[in-house]
Amino acid sequence: MIWAIGDLHLDHTGKKPMDIFGPQWIQHEEKIFNAWEEKIGPQDLVFLVGDHSWAMQLEEARGDLDRLEKLAGKKILIKGNHDYWWSSMNKLEGLGYKSLHFLHNNAYVIDGIGVVGTRGWSDIDSKGFDDHDEKIYKRECNRLELSIGALKELGKTQEIKEVYALIHYPPFSYRGQPNDFAHILSREGIKTCLYGHLHSEGHAFVREGDYEGVNYICVASDYVNFKPVRLK
Repeated sequence: MIWAIGDLHLDHTGKKPMDIFGPQWIQHEEKIFNAWEEKIGPQDLVFLVGDHSWAMQLEEARGDLDRLEKLAGKKILIKGNHDYWWSSMNKLEGLGYKSLHFLHNNAYVIDGIGVVGTRGWSDIDSKGFDDHDEKIYKRECNRLELSIGALKELGKTQEIKEVYALIHYPPFSYRGQPNDFAHILSREGIKTCLYGHLHSEGHAFVREGDYEGVNYICVASDYVNFKPVRLK
């Protein structure tokens, strides 16, 4: 089976209670872990679309990453806007995790399932978007293309039955139109994209379904009632 969820916002120290963002977040970690243990098996594939831990440094994030490592399934993680602990691939892979796979300028093929992605960024029509944002936006678009290119290379030596894209930020404008990230996915023939990032009032900006041939699914944890979404 294949599952997805985003925005776990874990904090093993207990210093960052999420219930300040609304009663739905009360004991949200327990909700996520209980649903995970109930639904997900050791051979399942799980996509985690960013904002995994509130930690600021990589070593501080170990407590939360250790908890994810112990959960069932093979997990693929992308960076979210709050993942300040995220480091170089050498350091991330050097942590030695067996079930956690970090997606950053690369791609994976697991059991015939191809996975590409990047963090993304706020859309160019968002309030306050400036030259600095534009630089990051373009860099993230390039990273998505690098990831897709890496998957094409992997496809030369192994069978890829289907492909999923993971993006933390929604690949839409605030008017609900597909943006450059979405155009890349459509151009490259990616059929399914998972994203998160949107919480509370932000759920009004969720766009799901088919846009330009890509099926979009929002899996922000509070949007999916803190339960992993089964994709297949």
